[in-house]
Amino acid sequence: MIETWQQTLPHGIQLSCRAAGPKGAPVLLFLHGFPEAAFVWDEMLLHFSKPEHGGYRCLAPNLRGYEKSSRPTEASAYRAKFLVQDIAALIHIESGTAPLKALVAHDWGGGVAWNLANQMPALMHKLIIINSPHPGTFLRDLKDDPAQIEASAYMNYFCEPQAAAELSANEFESLFTFFEKGMKPLWLTPEVKAHYKAAWSCGLQGGLNYYVASPLKPNKPGEQVLQNLSLPDAMLRISVPTLLLWGMQDVALLPHLNVGLEAYIPKLTYVPIEEGSHWVVHEHPELVQAQIAAFL
Repeated sequence: MIETWQQTLPHGIQLSCRAAGPKGAPVLLFLHGFPEAAFVWDEMLLHFSKPEHGGYRCLAPNLRGYEKSSRPTEASAYRAKFLVQDIAALIHIESGTAPLKALVAHDWGGGVAWNLANQMPALMHKLIIINSPHPGTFLRDLKDDPAQIEASAYMNYFCEPQAAAELSANEFESLFTFFEKGMKPLWLTPEVKAHYKAAWSCGLQGGLNYYVASPLKPNKPGEQVLQNLSLPDAMLRISVPTLLLWGMQDVALLPHLNVGLEAYIPKLTYVPIEEGSHWVVHEHPELVQAQIAAFL
């Protein structure tokens, strides 16, 4: 059974949360990306909360800006330091002084997770990332890899002031097309579509503000902003054991992003999933569960 509630953090932000499993058990925390919401982890929450699969306390918040979580209007409120603050506070509330058993994250949730693991590694025993680029290799390829620059062009569109309205039009018709790029989304049933529509009906601008606030997006024509951006090595190192699962048919985040990661992540386990796309959690849930279980 999935529990739902509104969690108020010490700094005033509220996160709408979903969870399964006994309170007091070791915690698995799941972070979603765009354009998703916490409900996408329900199958994982139910699976890993069962005694035969670990009996974990499994928790998935809707990130700031999503669904019924707080949605600040100013884009600056979606900078990485504030997103990290939210999740660190949630960990302290849910896990107390004990570190997470693991932090599991996809897409923009992974962007938050990379930063959290770098800044506060004591909050987790292990890190599990699914199709979310490490900031060091992402910056490298956004500067120098024409294929990744082209694949990421949508990020600048998401920053346009009219994007939320256009993506919401005709019952989110154009937003659903993002699931259809690459592999056919057989998992996108009418029931699943209804869950997405319900989440998106709360508003899209919060999720789009992640793109507005982030410096990691392609240069616009005539700009050289990224060429002047560098990230200190200390901001990129991940000391905790890390599992990276990657759907190799991802058309937005290309597999070349994973070349050279060993320089940043000494304890890296990399598992490419050849017949998976960016939405590999939906396409191959049992495979993803098995890889997570083996890593735990």
